[in-house]
Amino acid sequence: MQTFYTDVLSIGAGLAGERVAIEAAGAGFDAICLSIVPARRSHSSAAQGGMQAALGNSAMGEGDTPDVHFNDTVKGSDWGCDQEVARIFCDNAPIAMRQMAHWGVPWNRVVGGKGFYYKGGERFEKFEKPENEGLITARNFGGTAKWRTCYTSDGTGHTVLYTMDNRAAKMGVQVHDKVEVISLIQDGKRCMGAVARCLKTGELRVYLAKATLVAAGGFGRIYRESTNAVICDGGAHAAVLDTGVVPLGNMEAVQFHPTGIVPTYILVTEGCRGDGGTLLDVNQERFMNIYEPEKAELASRDVVSRWMMHHIREGKGVKSPYGEHLWLDIRHLGEQHIRGKLREVDDICQNFLGIDPVKDLIPVKPVQHYSMGGVRTNKDGAAYGLEGLFAAGEAACWDMHGFNRLGGNSLAETVVAGMVVGGKVVEYLQGAEAQFKTSVIEDQVAKDRNRIQRLIDCADGGEDAFKVRAAMQDALQDGVHIFRSHNDLEQAVFQLQEVHERAKKIGLKSNGKGANPELALALKMAGQVKLALCVAYGALKRTESRGSHAREDFPERNDRDWLNRTLATWKNEDDDLPTLNYEDATPSFEIPPGDRGYGGGTIIPMDNPPAGKED
Repeated sequence: MQTFYTDVLSIGAGLAGERVAIEAAGAGFDAICLSIVPARRSHSSAAQGGMQAALGNSAMGEGDTPDVHFNDTVKGSDWGCDQEVARIFCDNAPIAMRQMAHWGVPWNRVVGGKGFYYKGGERFEKFEKPENEGLITARNFGGTAKWRTCYTSDGTGHTVLYTMDNRAAKMGVQVHDKVEVISLIQDGKRCMGAVARCLKTGELRVYLAKATLVAAGGFGRIYRESTNAVICDGGAHAAVLDTGVVPLGNMEAVQFHPTGIVPTYILVTEGCRGDGGTLLDVNQERFMNIYEPEKAELASRDVVSRWMMHHIREGKGVKSPYGEHLWLDIRHLGEQHIRGKLREVDDICQNFLGIDPVKDLIPVKPVQHYSMGGVRTNKDGAAYGLEGLFAAGEAACWDMHGFNRLGGNSLAETVVAGMVVGGKVVEYLQGAEAQFKTSVIEDQVAKDRNRIQRLIDCADGGEDAFKVRAAMQDALQDGVHIFRSHNDLEQAVFQLQEVHERAKKIGLKSNGKGANPELALALKMAGQVKLALCVAYGALKRTESRGSHAREDFPERNDRDWLNRTLATWKNEDDDLPTLNYEDATPSFEIPPGDRGYGGGTIIPMDNPPAGKED
């Protein structure tokens, strides 16, 4: 069995993981990133629309500041975010975007003179100042007061990740791909690294590190219909939950993106609507301007998704063999714009739907897209419960998103949090000593070997891992979706408890040797069901509506009782539900709770609302 030693071990080689590793390498520390796929195939590469940062270069972004960005972010979170963290993010985002330009990201730039933009399908003029020509430009995204989403056509994640990976290679960061973490090595107080499985040979490896980072992205694939890549299945989250001491924060906060294409559920970027695309119903009539006159298609994602589902419930959906959907219309943007600034959307439509978006409507519906919940950390990115464990990016509940994140904020978060948390990891390393307890390492490896052997021997039963996964996905899809209610959530929890018992009895149909996908799934299946129970049980217990968590039986946002963050831990292996605790959503209020200005709904106010900071 191979054993690797390093200063920083990143579980994940996407933007957040590599950015933290780069920061550590720049300070003279060794860094290894583990990845299921080659680094440049990390899910960061799938991000299309852009990254939010208050640069204020474009005509439609004039007057933008980090304060305006902060205001949008807090409102977007429905006051569920940690405002200290949101402030750190908004203040550092312009620095990070310019740094990425310096490293080689080919941002779209301001072109001086007269230009055009679309709003609600209508064409308007804008005038870009000649003195801003050549600066990083921006496009419009939902829930924002200014245009601030920096972009490279609609392939932003692709270009930024390739740039980041080049930088990581230059800095000497090692990437071990085709490797999957199956457990953390820890003694209940300190994390010492991880046990991983080589996906090419099936052999176990031990990675020992002074600091371990979880940056493995989201866990959307616990849902059946998701825009997430198949690698975003929560394996790293399950390993964290299995420690019994590290909580996952706000797991019930699951974002559904308005425009997943039907029937493949691949994302088409919010940039389509930001550039002027409109949503149409079965009669090919626009409707979002009726529900949200001010923001229309560019209200926050939770609001647009709810109105889309409401409109379908009103009988205005387009029937298809794959269920009802609505239309996205970008035809009026013109061939030059679509083939240029929306070229990935064009490719997706041509290759996966067989349609031409220059001429045809795009079938879309809200689909699971992002996990606001994740490994709970403090503002430095240090995980609760275990010294030496950190998290960043979508894998973390840092928590700048609260109960709904704005489009463009998550991709920006990967590099901003990577920069900020990376600096804190360096500070930690400068005072850390390497203490690896042989008995703890050997015990964890023995436990994992035993898990594998029991699956091969079918020692606990003969449940099929793929059927167990399908049952889990069905329970979430049916009971923990955009609109939620007590009965549906209670039924989902009950079903998932049954699925959890089945997951304990999985046995392999194959021999488990070598590159074996059945074994890979079977090893994390029980952990995935635990994640699903954290989502469903947290949603059942939260008797309010906030951001993406919409309870039809509790439609008010209840700041009096629920202005807090859920912390879910799995204390004992035999438990059938997570233990839920709660903490204040934010340690201090820069912006006191108020109305978002879109989305409607009523608010139960705090008994003693804070005054907020003075200007």
